[in-house]
Amino acid sequence: MKTQVEFATREDLESMADLLAELFTLESDFKPERAKQLDGLRLILDNPAVGQLFVLRADGKVAGMANALHTVSTAEGKRVVLLEDVIVSAAYRGLGLGRRLVEHILAWAAANGCPRVTLLADKDNAPALGFYRRLGFGESAMRVLRKNLP
Repeated sequence: MKTQVEFATREDLESMADLLAELFTLESDFKPERAKQLDGLRLILDNPAVGQLFVLRADGKVAGMANALHTVSTAEGKRVVLLEDVIVSAAYRGLGLGRRLVEHILAWAAANGCPRVTLLADKDNAPALGFYRRLGFGESAMRVLRKNLP
């Protein structure tokens, strides 16, 4: 199987929305809403200053995705990355493709001068937490708090 990680294109958005639907059925905080997911993907794709969309292709087909959102850390004095929506389609899991995708993004962030990558994972998703720990992510003393606005 030939695989590659690259920046997403407009032609990838429908496949990425399918992957987000798969992801959001696994996470307790979110639910799939295709129109919203497509709006969010377009917002990132059309505004590179906001972040980058990455796809993992297996034999030319979108098999995984993630997005790397830019933010500024005053603690670091630099731009940092918030890694979101990491998903490999169930049909391609267990082949090391998720590792390849995340390692690619970590290398991209480092090459672009970002000293830190932060991510959020569902606290009850033991496989995901183990995956990220194996990639060198550690827990933070910070807690995530959220307020949804109307």
